[in-house]
Parts: sequence; structure tokens; C-alpha cells
Amino acid sequence: MCDTVVVVRPGRVLFAKNSDRDANEAQFLDWQPRRDHPPGATVRCTWIEIPQAAITHAVLLSRPFWMWGAEIGANEHGVTIGNEAVFTRRRKAKSGLTGMDLVRLALERASTARDAVDVVVELLEKHGQGGGCGHENRSFTYHNSFLIADPGGAFVLETADRHWAVEEVDGARSISNLLTIPDFARAHSDRLITHVAAGKNRQCRTQRLAASAAGPGDLMALLRDHGDGREHPHYRWLNGTLSAPCMHGGGIIASSVTTASWVADLRTEDHCHWVTATAAPCLGLFKPVCVDRPLDLGPAPGDRADDSLWWRHERLHRRVLTDPERLRPKFIDQRDEIEARWLADPPDPANAFEEADRLLEEWLQAVAADSSVDVRPFWARRYWRIHDKSGFFGRANELSRLEFLKQRSSE
Repeated sequence: MCDTVVVVRPGRVLFAKNSDRDANEAQFLDWQPRRDHPPGATVRCTWIEIPQAAITHAVLLSRPFWMWGAEIGANEHGVTIGNEAVFTRRRKAKSGLTGMDLVRLALERASTARDAVDVVVELLEKHGQGGGCGHENRSFTYHNSFLIADPGGAFVLETADRHWAVEEVDGARSISNLLTIPDFARAHSDRLITHVAAGKNRQCRTQRLAASAAGPGDLMALLRDHGDGREHPHYRWLNGTLSAPCMHGGGIIASSVTTASWVADLRTEDHCHWVTATAAPCLGLFKPVCVDRPLDLGPAPGDRADDSLWWRHERLHRRVLTDPERLRPKFIDQRDEIEARWLADPPDPANAFEEADRLLEEWLQAVAADSSVDVRPFWARRYWRIHDKSGFFGRANELSRLEFLKQRSSE
């Protein structure tokens, strides 16, 4: 479950997205260069193979480790796209292009937001959408909506099987896990599943917050929102933290965790992208990145603890979750001060990630030394006990296991 917003102003477009997926479904940044392809070339997407374009643009993707496609991304022309799972009464195909495939394909093939809409529609009508979209449950599938932006404007594109509707954005616009274009929603929405996914609650809240956003910092705050002015997560037994944009799992029936976050400041003369490259934006640090400046961020993650950036930050995330009121203040003021400094004067991306790595180690030591106990409700503790066991004790290396045990030893 996800949330994506855009704010269209003269000469400037602001974009933001949280990617919410399974708790151990690590996500990473993937730079792909501009390429020429020979006639007759094909490309293997997540589940199906389709004809390749003659030229694919340079892209920066935030994608789940096991997928070909991306949850969020941008290309060298400033086109930036995020997608949402939506639940419709139309049939769910066993195979086809996933919504994440369509995000990547549109970024690779389109030089404007309008062109990206056309790319998605053409591919949708020709190949259809379908196939498993879940990591823990590969049979989980859904249809998709998209928020597609560039420095000149933005579009909402909503789909139900091979049907679609498009709306140009004027001002602030939010999408979530529901169809929002009125006539299209009335014709295709599955109201029961949409209700359980709590997309309406989040869409209403993010719409209000986006309407007053003046810059990237405001959208970072939006992605960190726990709903109704709450500083910390609020767990419901049915669907955990699905009622707020910043998700931390914990539901019995439905649950998601914010596994990556992205904010873009798109201007005619320049584009600035900010990413966490980690889960939990409320605890993470937004760092600048450029589509045309690849970074070596270390190993790509999997679904078990390793030395990747995503899993190293996850040790902080999961420790702080046990008692955020006590543990979060140990580093959050420093995080906010650094982020404010970076927003005022963006640093070199490589230097920003290097400083963030150093700070992460300091913050891990600070929270590991505290003797707080787990204050979450029992169903949330059970949810995380299961995912901690599979993530940190499944195929985790011994170092990760010992670090995790050390952090838990004082509880």
C-alpha cells in the first residue's frame, strides 16, 4: 500500500511517494544508463518478455530487490513516476506487466509526462497487466494507478485491467490505494478491499497536507506523517498502521511497511531528487541523488539481513519501533538539523551518503545502549517477532545475528 502526491505550480512541480510493501522486502536504488538497442531486441520484465525500444533513457529506480520494475523512479528528462495498487472488480490476469514494470518502461521510453501516459496506455492495451505483485504472497495481484510528473505538469492515470482514465493535475493532487477519478471509480472499484486497505483515509489526509506544501521539506514531513498529529505509529489490530502514510506493519489481516521514500523538486532548468534508500522515513534521512551521477552504495539487499544500506538502517528502525517515545529523541533532533542544512544547500550526493552512513552507526549505538522495553500492543509485537525471525535469523550472516541480539539484550 502506498501514497503518492504532486503539487503543480508555475515553473515548479513537487512530487513525493512512500513505497509500502512487506516488512522484509528490501528496496534499493538502481541506476541504469541510456542505451541503444538493435532491431528485434526484447526485454524480460518481471513476468513476461516484450519488444524493446530502440533507445532507453537513463533512469534512477527505487525497486524491490526481486522485481525488474520499480515502485518509484525518474529519468534524465525529469519525468518522475510512482504507482499505487488499486482494487477493482475487473479480472486479475495471472501474467502480464506489473504496475512496477510499467513505471520503469515509461521512464525508459518517454521524455515528457504526457508521453509517459501514452507509453503506459499503449503497453497496457497491448500486453495487459497482471502477475504476482507480492513478495510474501506471490499470488497477490492488483491493478494500478500512476502519478506521472515532469517539470511542466502532472497526470493521474488510473487503470482497471485494460481500461483506463487520465486526469491532468491542477495544483495539489494525491493518490493512494483507491480509484479517485469519480466516473472511473464508480464503474470499477472494489469497495470492500479498498476499505480494508484504508486508502481513502490516507488520500484525504495527504491531499490536505499537499495543498499547503511549499517545498521539498513539507513533502518529507507528509511522508513521515503518522496521522492526526501523532508523532509515533498507532497500531490497529485489523490493518496495523495502514491508516497513515508512514507505515510500520503490525496488522493481523492486512499490513505494510514503508520500505522506501522519494521526494522530487522538478524545475524547468533543474531537477533535485531526495531519497531515503531505507525504510521508515520518520527515522530515516533524505539524501540528494542525481539521475546522471550513479553512486556505489554497496551490495544490493535481499530479504535477509546483510551489509546493505537498507538492512543496516533496518536495525535502527526495528530497535526504535519497540519504544519510539523513548528512543527516537536520542537522534531525531540531529537528523532534522542535518536535513534542514542539506535542503538549504544540497551537498554532493556521495558526501551526503558517506555522512549518513557515519551517523547511522552513531545512532545505532545510542539506541542499543538503552534498556527500554517493547511498548507495542501484543499483535504488533507478534507481527514483528515473525518478521525479525525470518529477516535476521533466516540466512543472516553471523555478524548481523550478533548485532541484532546485542540490540535486543537490554529489553
